[in-house]
Amino acid sequence: CFLYARSTEDMEKENVTLLSEFVLTGLPHQEEWKIVLFLVFFVIYLITMVGNLGLISLIWKDPHLHIPMYFLLGHLAFVDAWISSTVTPKMLLDFLEKSNISLTECMVQFFSFASSATTECFLLAAMAYDRYVAICQPLLYPVIMTNRLCIWLLVLSFVGGFLHSLLHESFLFRLTFCNSNIVHHFFCEVIQLLKISCTDPSINYLMLFIFSGSVQVFSIVTIFVSYTLVLFTILRKKSEKGMRKAFSTCGAHLFSVTLYYVPLLFMYVHPASSQANDQDMFFSIVYTVVIPVLNPVIYSLRNKQVIDSITKILKNKVQI
Repeated sequence: CFLYARSTEDMEKENVTLLSEFVLTGLPHQEEWKIVLFLVFFVIYLITMVGNLGLISLIWKDPHLHIPMYFLLGHLAFVDAWISSTVTPKMLLDFLEKSNISLTECMVQFFSFASSATTECFLLAAMAYDRYVAICQPLLYPVIMTNRLCIWLLVLSFVGGFLHSLLHESFLFRLTFCNSNIVHHFFCEVIQLLKISCTDPSINYLMLFIFSGSVQVFSIVTIFVSYTLVLFTILRKKSEKGMRKAFSTCGAHLFSVTLYYVPLLFMYVHPASSQANDQDMFFSIVYTVVIPVLNPVIYSLRNKQVIDSITKILKNKVQI
Protein backbone atom coordinates (compact mmCIF):
# COMPACT_ATOMS: atom_id res chain seq x y z
CA CYS A 1 0.00 0.00 0.00
CA PHE A 2 1.13 3.57 -0.63
CA LEU A 3 0.22 7.14 0.29
CA TYR A 4 -0.33 9.43 -2.70
CA ALA A 5 -0.40 13.18 -3.43
CA ARG A 6 -1.53 15.18 -6.46
CA SER A 7 0.30 18.15 -7.93
CA THR A 8 -1.71 20.96 -9.54
CA GLU A 9 -1.02 19.75 -13.08
CA ASP A 10 -1.68 16.13 -12.17
CA MET A 11 -5.05 16.99 -10.69
CA GLU A 12 -6.07 18.51 -13.97
CA LYS A 13 -5.07 15.29 -15.70
CA GLU A 14 -6.67 13.20 -12.94
CA ASN A 15 -3.36 11.41 -12.44
CA VAL A 16 -1.98 10.52 -9.01
CA THR A 17 1.71 10.84 -8.15
CA LEU A 18 3.49 9.21 -5.29
CA LEU A 19 4.06 11.43 -2.27
CA SER A 20 7.65 11.21 -1.09
CA GLU A 21 7.86 13.89 1.65
CA PHE A 22 5.98 15.82 4.29
CA VAL A 23 6.84 19.24 5.69
CA LEU A 24 6.57 19.63 9.48
CA THR A 25 5.85 23.21 10.51
CA GLY A 26 7.15 22.61 14.05
CA LEU A 27 6.36 24.64 17.15
CA PRO A 28 5.23 28.20 16.41
CA HIS A 29 7.94 30.65 17.51
CA GLN A 30 9.73 33.84 16.60
CA GLU A 31 12.93 33.29 14.60
CA GLU A 32 15.08 34.91 17.28
CA TRP A 33 13.86 32.38 19.85
CA LYS A 34 14.89 29.25 17.98
CA ILE A 35 18.29 28.85 19.70
CA VAL A 36 16.75 29.39 23.15
CA LEU A 37 14.00 26.86 22.45
CA PHE A 38 16.53 24.39 21.08
CA LEU A 39 18.62 24.64 24.27
CA VAL A 40 15.57 24.36 26.55
CA PHE A 41 14.22 21.24 24.86
CA PHE A 42 17.71 19.77 24.48
CA VAL A 43 18.30 20.08 28.24
CA ILE A 44 14.86 18.59 28.95
CA TYR A 45 15.65 15.69 26.63
CA LEU A 46 19.00 15.04 28.34
CA ILE A 47 17.33 15.09 31.78
CA THR A 48 14.62 12.74 30.48
CA MET A 49 17.11 10.21 29.16
CA VAL A 50 19.41 10.38 32.18
CA GLY A 51 16.49 10.14 34.60
CA ASN A 52 14.70 7.24 32.92
CA LEU A 53 17.74 5.22 31.86
CA GLY A 54 19.32 5.84 35.26
CA LEU A 55 16.18 4.51 36.94
CA ILE A 56 16.27 1.40 34.74
CA SER A 57 19.93 0.83 35.63
CA LEU A 58 19.22 1.33 39.34
CA ILE A 59 16.37 -1.20 39.34
CA TRP A 60 18.49 -3.66 37.39
CA LYS A 61 21.48 -3.44 39.76
CA ASP A 62 19.73 -3.40 43.14
CA PRO A 63 18.27 -6.83 44.15
CA HIS A 64 16.04 -5.10 46.72
CA LEU A 65 14.15 -3.47 43.85
CA HIS A 66 13.46 -6.76 42.05
CA ILE A 67 9.77 -6.74 42.98
CA PRO A 68 6.65 -6.27 40.81
CA MET A 69 6.26 -2.55 41.58
CA TYR A 70 9.76 -1.69 40.34
CA PHE A 71 9.63 -4.24 37.55
CA LEU A 72 6.69 -2.31 36.08
CA LEU A 73 8.25 1.05 36.96
CA GLY A 74 11.43 0.14 35.08
CA HIS A 75 9.45 -0.60 31.93
CA LEU A 76 7.47 2.62 32.35
CA ALA A 77 10.81 4.45 32.39
CA PHE A 78 11.80 2.62 29.20
CA VAL A 79 8.55 3.66 27.49
CA ASP A 80 9.00 7.28 28.60
CA ALA A 81 12.49 7.31 27.09
CA TRP A 82 11.02 5.68 23.95
CA ILE A 83 8.29 8.34 23.56
CA SER A 84 10.74 11.19 24.06
CA SER A 85 13.27 9.73 21.61
CA THR A 86 10.57 9.23 18.98
CA VAL A 87 9.61 12.90 18.90
CA THR A 88 12.25 15.18 20.43
CA PRO A 89 15.34 14.63 18.20
CA LYS A 90 13.46 15.59 15.03
CA MET A 91 11.93 18.60 16.78
CA LEU A 92 15.38 19.76 17.91
CA LEU A 93 16.77 19.49 14.38
CA ASP A 94 13.86 21.53 13.03
CA PHE A 95 14.67 24.35 15.43
CA LEU A 96 18.10 24.68 13.80
CA GLU A 97 17.13 24.05 10.19
CA LYS A 98 13.77 23.19 8.68
CA SER A 99 13.85 19.92 6.78
CA ASN A 100 11.36 17.61 5.16
CA ILE A 101 10.49 14.20 6.52
CA SER A 102 10.18 11.29 4.14
CA LEU A 103 7.07 9.15 3.86
CA THR A 104 8.86 6.18 5.44
CA GLU A 105 10.22 8.26 8.33
CA CYS A 106 6.80 9.78 8.93
CA MET A 107 5.06 6.40 9.10
CA VAL A 108 7.77 4.91 11.31
CA GLN A 109 7.60 7.92 13.65
CA PHE A 110 3.81 7.70 13.95
CA PHE A 111 3.91 3.94 14.54
CA SER A 112 6.60 4.31 17.21
CA PHE A 113 4.73 7.12 18.94
CA ALA A 114 1.35 5.34 18.88
CA SER A 115 2.88 2.09 20.16
CA SER A 116 4.72 3.75 23.06
CA ALA A 117 1.82 6.01 24.07
CA THR A 118 -0.67 3.11 24.13
CA THR A 119 1.77 0.88 25.99
CA GLU A 120 2.18 3.59 28.63
CA CYS A 121 -1.60 3.68 29.15
CA PHE A 122 -1.66 -0.05 29.86
CA LEU A 123 1.44 0.11 32.08
CA LEU A 124 -0.08 2.89 34.20
CA ALA A 125 -3.19 0.74 34.66
CA ALA A 126 -1.04 -2.28 35.62
CA MET A 127 0.92 -0.20 38.14
CA ALA A 128 -2.30 1.09 39.71
CA TYR A 129 -3.58 -2.49 40.06
CA ASP A 130 -0.27 -3.52 41.66
CA ARG A 131 -0.63 -0.75 44.28
CA TYR A 132 -4.24 -1.81 44.94
CA VAL A 133 -3.20 -5.41 45.65
CA ALA A 134 -0.17 -4.35 47.74
CA ILE A 135 -2.17 -2.01 50.01
CA CYS A 136 -5.68 -3.48 50.00
CA GLN A 137 -4.72 -7.19 49.91
CA PRO A 138 -1.25 -7.25 51.54
CA LEU A 139 -1.44 -10.86 52.74
CA LEU A 140 -2.39 -12.09 49.27
CA TYR A 141 0.10 -9.85 47.43
CA PRO A 142 2.82 -12.52 46.93
CA VAL A 143 0.16 -14.96 45.72
CA ILE A 144 -1.57 -12.55 43.32
CA MET A 145 1.36 -10.48 41.96
CA THR A 146 3.55 -13.37 40.90
CA ASN A 147 6.40 -13.08 38.41
CA ARG A 148 4.20 -14.88 35.90
CA LEU A 149 1.40 -12.30 36.24
CA CYS A 150 3.87 -9.40 35.99
CA ILE A 151 5.33 -10.79 32.78
CA TRP A 152 1.84 -11.30 31.36
CA LEU A 153 0.85 -7.72 32.23
CA LEU A 154 4.01 -6.46 30.57
CA VAL A 155 3.59 -8.58 27.43
CA LEU A 156 -0.08 -7.62 27.08
CA SER A 157 0.81 -3.93 27.47
CA PHE A 158 3.41 -4.00 24.69
CA VAL A 159 1.36 -6.27 22.39
CA GLY A 160 -1.70 -4.07 22.96
CA GLY A 161 0.34 -0.97 22.07
CA PHE A 162 1.70 -2.65 18.93
CA LEU A 163 -1.72 -3.85 17.70
CA HIS A 164 -3.40 -0.53 18.43
CA SER A 165 -0.81 1.43 16.46
CA LEU A 166 -0.84 -1.15 13.66
CA LEU A 167 -4.61 -0.70 13.31
CA HIS A 168 -4.39 3.07 12.87
CA GLU A 169 -1.35 2.86 10.60
CA SER A 170 -3.12 0.39 8.31
CA PHE A 171 -6.05 2.80 7.99
CA LEU A 172 -3.64 5.62 7.12
CA PHE A 173 -2.61 3.68 4.01
CA ARG A 174 -6.12 3.96 2.57
CA LEU A 175 -5.73 7.75 2.31
CA THR A 176 -4.51 9.90 -0.56
CA PHE A 177 -2.94 13.33 -0.10
CA CYS A 178 -3.53 15.93 -2.80
CA ASN A 179 -4.45 19.15 -1.01
CA SER A 180 -1.21 19.67 0.91
CA ASN A 181 1.82 17.85 2.24
CA ILE A 182 2.31 20.36 5.09
CA VAL A 183 1.77 18.84 8.55
CA HIS A 184 1.00 21.55 11.11
CA HIS A 185 2.81 19.85 13.96
CA PHE A 186 6.29 19.00 15.25
CA PHE A 187 5.89 15.27 14.49
CA CYS A 188 3.74 13.08 12.25
CA GLU A 189 0.63 13.22 14.41
CA VAL A 190 -2.31 11.23 13.04
CA ILE A 191 -5.02 13.90 13.33
CA GLN A 192 -2.89 16.41 11.41
CA LEU A 193 -2.35 13.80 8.69
CA LEU A 194 -6.10 13.23 8.48
CA LYS A 195 -6.70 16.98 8.14
CA ILE A 196 -4.61 17.21 4.95
CA SER A 197 -6.06 14.09 3.33
CA CYS A 198 -8.11 14.46 0.17
CA THR A 199 -9.75 11.09 0.85
CA ASP A 200 -12.70 11.13 3.23
CA PRO A 201 -11.07 10.35 6.63
CA SER A 202 -14.36 9.70 8.45
CA ILE A 203 -13.59 6.02 9.00
CA ASN A 204 -10.17 6.98 10.43
CA TYR A 205 -11.75 9.40 12.88
CA LEU A 206 -14.27 6.72 13.84
CA MET A 207 -11.49 4.20 14.49
CA LEU A 208 -9.63 6.78 16.59
CA PHE A 209 -12.73 7.51 18.64
CA ILE A 210 -13.62 3.85 19.18
CA PHE A 211 -10.23 2.26 19.80
CA SER A 212 -8.26 5.14 21.32
CA GLY A 213 -11.30 6.00 23.43
CA SER A 214 -11.64 2.39 24.57
CA VAL A 215 -7.97 2.14 25.55
CA GLN A 216 -8.16 5.37 27.52
CA VAL A 217 -11.48 4.61 29.21
CA PHE A 218 -10.30 1.12 30.22
CA SER A 219 -7.01 2.37 31.69
CA ILE A 220 -8.54 5.44 33.34
CA VAL A 221 -11.30 3.40 35.02
CA THR A 222 -8.73 0.83 36.22
CA ILE A 223 -6.50 3.56 37.65
CA PHE A 224 -9.35 5.51 39.24
CA VAL A 225 -10.95 2.47 40.88
CA SER A 226 -7.59 1.13 42.10
CA TYR A 227 -6.42 4.38 43.69
CA THR A 228 -9.87 5.09 45.15
CA LEU A 229 -9.81 1.74 46.94
CA VAL A 230 -6.23 2.41 48.06
CA LEU A 231 -7.25 5.77 49.53
CA PHE A 232 -10.25 4.30 51.38
CA THR A 233 -8.12 1.47 52.74
CA ILE A 234 -5.47 3.83 54.13
CA LEU A 235 -7.98 6.34 55.47
CA ARG A 236 -9.84 3.60 57.34
CA LYS A 237 -6.77 3.18 59.52
CA LYS A 238 -7.54 6.65 60.93
CA SER A 239 -3.91 7.52 61.50
CA GLU A 240 -2.38 10.85 60.63
CA LYS A 241 0.68 9.11 59.22
CA GLY A 242 -1.54 6.93 57.01
CA MET A 243 -3.43 9.94 55.69
CA ARG A 244 -0.19 11.74 54.83
CA LYS A 245 1.07 8.64 53.05
CA ALA A 246 -2.19 8.29 51.12
CA PHE A 247 -2.26 11.86 49.85
CA SER A 248 1.49 11.91 49.19
CA THR A 249 1.73 8.62 47.27
CA CYS A 250 -1.64 8.45 45.54
CA GLY A 251 -1.87 12.21 45.02
CA ALA A 252 1.47 12.35 43.20
CA HIS A 253 0.62 9.34 41.03
CA LEU A 254 -2.84 10.68 40.19
CA PHE A 255 -1.31 14.06 39.31
CA SER A 256 1.00 12.36 36.80
CA VAL A 257 -1.83 10.27 35.38
CA THR A 258 -4.07 13.33 35.03
CA LEU A 259 -1.35 15.25 33.19
CA TYR A 260 -0.95 12.33 30.81
CA TYR A 261 -4.59 11.49 30.11
CA VAL A 262 -6.26 14.91 29.87
CA PRO A 263 -4.31 15.93 26.72
CA LEU A 264 -4.88 12.47 25.18
CA LEU A 265 -8.63 12.71 25.79
CA PHE A 266 -8.78 16.15 24.18
CA MET A 267 -6.66 15.01 21.25
CA TYR A 268 -8.22 11.66 20.35
CA VAL A 269 -11.71 11.61 21.87
CA HIS A 270 -12.71 15.28 21.63
CA PRO A 271 -14.24 16.21 18.22
CA ALA A 272 -11.42 17.02 15.82
CA SER A 273 -13.25 19.92 14.16
CA SER A 274 -13.04 21.98 17.36
CA GLN A 275 -9.31 21.67 17.77
CA ALA A 276 -6.80 24.34 16.81
CA ASN A 277 -3.34 23.41 15.61
CA ASP A 278 -1.60 25.38 18.38
CA GLN A 279 -3.80 23.71 20.98
CA ASP A 280 -2.96 20.30 19.54
CA MET A 281 0.76 21.04 19.80
CA PHE A 282 0.44 22.26 23.38
CA PHE A 283 -1.29 19.03 24.40
CA SER A 284 1.32 16.99 22.52
CA ILE A 285 4.17 18.76 24.32
CA VAL A 286 2.65 17.68 27.64
CA TYR A 287 2.58 13.93 26.96
CA THR A 288 5.70 13.69 24.76
CA VAL A 289 8.06 16.03 26.63
CA VAL A 290 6.72 17.03 30.06
CA ILE A 291 5.44 13.66 31.33
CA PRO A 292 8.60 11.65 30.41
CA VAL A 293 10.78 14.09 32.38
CA LEU A 294 8.41 14.24 35.39
CA ASN A 295 7.68 10.53 35.84
CA PRO A 296 11.11 9.57 37.26
CA VAL A 297 10.66 12.29 39.90
CA ILE A 298 7.05 11.44 40.73
CA TYR A 299 7.41 7.65 40.80
CA SER A 300 10.93 7.21 42.13
CA LEU A 301 12.56 10.22 43.78
CA ARG A 302 9.58 10.47 46.14
CA ASN A 303 10.07 6.80 47.00
CA LYS A 304 12.14 6.08 50.12
CA GLN A 305 13.33 2.68 48.87
CA VAL A 306 14.65 4.19 45.63
CA ILE A 307 16.33 7.06 47.48
CA ASP A 308 17.98 4.60 49.87
CA SER A 309 19.23 2.59 46.89
CA ILE A 310 20.68 5.70 45.22
CA THR A 311 22.33 6.76 48.50
CA LYS A 312 23.86 3.31 48.94
CA ILE A 313 25.34 3.31 45.43
CA LEU A 314 26.73 6.83 45.85
CA LYS A 315 28.35 5.91 49.18
CA ASN A 316 29.96 2.83 47.64
CA LYS A 317 31.41 4.93 44.81
CA VAL A 318 32.75 7.55 47.23
CA GLN A 319 34.45 4.84 49.28
CA ILE A 320 36.02 3.38 46.16
